[in-house]
Amino acid sequence: MFMRLINRIEEAIICILLITTTLLVFLDVVMRFGFNAGFMWTQELTLHMSAWMVLFGASYGLKVGSHIGMDAFVKIFPAIGQRILSSIAAILALLYCGLIFYGSWIYLAKMKMIGIELEDTDSCLAGTWDVVGWLFFPYCSFTYNSLVFIYRQGNWF
Repeated sequence: MFMRLINRIEEAIICILLITTTLLVFLDVVMRFGFNAGFMWTQELTLHMSAWMVLFGASYGLKVGSHIGMDAFVKIFPAIGQRILSSIAAILALLYCGLIFYGSWIYLAKMKMIGIELEDTDSCLAGTWDVVGWLFFPYCSFTYNSLVFIYRQGNWF
């Protein structure tokens, strides 16, 4: 029940990100080419939304088994060999996720310490809305955490 709710939330987030990104890009293209005006912040926002979408999509694709796998080599081995190779691959993937999580945590801490703001958001609301950059970058930490959760809950070991 809980995992079904998590799956629905993840699917909804991916859908909302995809629809919003598409609409923002369409609106910006119409504004630029139709009215010779545009929004400065849409490019940066769609960049961040695309990054969120890619990492959520990787997590979701792994969960539903739609990731492209390199299983031709693994299928040569008997069932126990396949299980051992899959376990080794899962352990390496967990180590990779741990390294990325650690690196993104350091990156976020440095961005917060320095106080870097996003480049184009000061044009929103005539400069009255300054958004610090570290608020937009936790997708690395969050989505790699979800990948670790999926690896641990699956039948990988």
